[in-house]
Amino acid sequence: MTTDTAKTSLGLALPALGLNAFLFILPLGYFFVVSFLQVKAYQIALSPTFGNYARALREYPDALLSTLGLAFIVAILVTLLGLAYALACRFLKESWGNLLLAIALITLFGGYLAKLYAWRTILGGNGIVNSGLMELGLIGEPITALLYNDFAVILALTHYTLPLAILPIYGALKAVDDLPIAAARDLGASGWRVFCDIVLPQCAQGLFSAFALTLLFVAGDAIAPRLLGGTSSTMIGVFIQNQFGFRVNAPLGSALAFTMIAGSALILIAVAFLGNRALRPRSAL
Repeated sequence: MTTDTAKTSLGLALPALGLNAFLFILPLGYFFVVSFLQVKAYQIALSPTFGNYARALREYPDALLSTLGLAFIVAILVTLLGLAYALACRFLKESWGNLLLAIALITLFGGYLAKLYAWRTILGGNGIVNSGLMELGLIGEPITALLYNDFAVILALTHYTLPLAILPIYGALKAVDDLPIAAARDLGASGWRVFCDIVLPQCAQGLFSAFALTLLFVAGDAIAPRLLGGTSSTMIGVFIQNQFGFRVNAPLGSALAFTMIAGSALILIAVAFLGNRALRPRSAL
């Protein structure tokens, strides 16, 4: 690459880099600094301390672990469902595949809050689930356990993040060449062997992107737990929101947020390492 080409590429990239720095890096840097400060008389005081992180680990370990566990469950479910859906879009007849992809894209137009309230209505005492079961005579009264628990939160978040996860997986599958697949089949490889040794390794990047996107979204969510989790919800996003709002303690809220980011990063590193080992193609015997 010549010097002029490098300068041109850098010049074209500068606006995007500047926008990312302004919208993401600077706010993160600000709240990272705030996480090491203290609150005195409801004002942030320039008194450095590690106490916020110690308090986060001491007072909120259950919320941190339960949030990471729930986010991991949703990310696994969404990645597996997204893979199955993307496989159908990629390998079914082109017209059917395009139709399925269009359906997934259309669902993105629904607002997040609208979908949460929809699930709240569906799972409620007078919702379609309880009404249908009562009409069939399977139950005598509405099942209250469908709402205001982790099940409702997992269901709603899986529904919302699934279309977002389908797109990177489908993009990775589109890049899979059909020739090696046809050659493997001609040589007698089973469909499962073709899937594991040819298709999966080539869409590993898309799978990890879908998993990471879902994990990070769910780990930081505070709306679904409030609307569907009820007062029993222990997701950390609710506590972070309270620290920035009612408790006026931005340093502790920032420390909780960065603790959650660190926990999510550890999960992603572990998944990336294990995924690379698991999706490595087997050598021929």
